[in-house]
Amino acid sequence: MKPKWSQELYIKAFKFAAEAHKTQKVPGSELPYIVHVALVSMEIMAALCSEDNLDGDLAIQCALLHDVIEDTSIEYDTLKNKFGVEVANGVNALSKDKTIKSKDERMIDSLERIKKQRKEVRMVKMADRITNLQPPPSHWDQKKISKYKKEAKLIYDNLKDVNKFLADRLKHKIDKYGLA
Repeated sequence: MKPKWSQELYIKAFKFAAEAHKTQKVPGSELPYIVHVALVSMEIMAALCSEDNLDGDLAIQCALLHDVIEDTSIEYDTLKNKFGVEVANGVNALSKDKTIKSKDERMIDSLERIKKQRKEVRMVKMADRITNLQPPPSHWDQKKISKYKKEAKLIYDNLKDVNKFLADRLKHKIDKYGLA
């Protein structure tokens, strides 16, 4: 049976992401940021096993690299040269446009760009939010928790038809989010 993704491409993207994020921590923790990236890719690997005819290499590379444009000094052209135009386009769509001032408008813009991408890229956005719906940081007040949950519902509403496995996981995480 042919594997759903290339281990060599996984390793290449993982090492690149680890280097790009090497000084960053998972917000609210002392964990290296690569932990978040690895958890998003794990969600994608599980989802890839839930249906056929998906490009596992595209999905996994985008999962591993999804924050490098948004959160590091890595630029689109660097990704395009190293990983190809399809991966670079996917990561670019997953990156929020910092020139848009309103956080709500940035999310809407990002979702609109993501919805124009292949299914595999749209799956990464769901996997990213699943991973981010860990217990909220202790310093968050109820208003911030509610706002984050509302944003997760927006993602769910826009992408729930992309992959049933991820949609079910995201819905479950949203339902449990912020409950003591």
